[in-house]
Amino acid sequence: MNTFGNIFRLTTFGESHGTAIGGVIDGFPSGIAIDTDFIRQEMNRRRPGTSSLTTQRNEADEVQLLSGVFEGKSTGCPIGFIIRNNDAHSNDYSTMKDLFRPSHADYTYFTKYGIRDYRGGGRSSARETACRVVGGAFAKMLLKETGIYVNADILQVGDTRLTGTSEEKENTYSRIVESVKNEGDSIGGIIGCTVKGCPVGLGEPIFGKLQASLAGAMLSINAAKGFDYGEGFEGVGMKGSEQNDEFFNDNGVIRTRTNHSGGIQGGISNGEDIYFRVAFKPIATIMKQQKTVNVEGNETMFKAVGRHDPCVLQRALPIVESMAAMVIADHLLMYKSKIN
Repeated sequence: MNTFGNIFRLTTFGESHGTAIGGVIDGFPSGIAIDTDFIRQEMNRRRPGTSSLTTQRNEADEVQLLSGVFEGKSTGCPIGFIIRNNDAHSNDYSTMKDLFRPSHADYTYFTKYGIRDYRGGGRSSARETACRVVGGAFAKMLLKETGIYVNADILQVGDTRLTGTSEEKENTYSRIVESVKNEGDSIGGIIGCTVKGCPVGLGEPIFGKLQASLAGAMLSINAAKGFDYGEGFEGVGMKGSEQNDEFFNDNGVIRTRTNHSGGIQGGISNGEDIYFRVAFKPIATIMKQQKTVNVEGNETMFKAVGRHDPCVLQRALPIVESMAAMVIADHLLMYKSKIN
């Protein structure tokens, strides 16, 4: 399953330490202005090596468009792209090629396929998410034409809620993650995401619910462990009278006075802001000694080496936005195909 979406489809290929990663975007409408500077800007948000708090793997992540764009506009044909891997240190993983790293995909991948690319996790590495950011950049350019915008933010790191100004939040985040990094450990947290300008009618009432599509997209991201939207799990402590969103007529437009539903009711967008949260676990790779077994089932000790993120949240922001943008773009195209 290397393809995501129904009408707006992204197929990705490549491994963490292979020659390159890349993909094909299909179903993208023709005539959309393509801003290559915006694509580069989005890639820089996810790119490794941009901060002392991220992996020091230094990839430029330059996107080469191979097809589907002519004279600055989409042609309606498949958009092919490639991203070269230029700074892979494969030798960092030679000592662990016969081990199953705790909480990684090593064991399940090897058992399922009988073979695995141990260099950086191969296909199961988060390196693949760079392709999703390219797809998300194209989805955002499409949504911009309709006045739809997606924005994600870090809400919590570990058990600490981030409050205050943007600078205060950033300082708190950096302090906590730096402390964890110095301990040779890792930490998780929560990202919140909001979709503004989404029209009424996206999604289906049964198996194609909009929130189900968003949940599936978010839980496909490496290290994602939980998803809720609207009041989510916190809403179980409310009564129906407290959580129901009452309707009113806003100068001819039907609106809700509150938005406990998170912009989705009955699986379909209701025109209010869509908001959801994604919980990310601590990164599985830590610089501490751990117990594990090798491919022969013998117990042994293991300690990671190489370049790794102590926290996924900072680089996950554009990935969350990208997956959300592709979901909304896909549902928007499906909606338009039905009403036309």
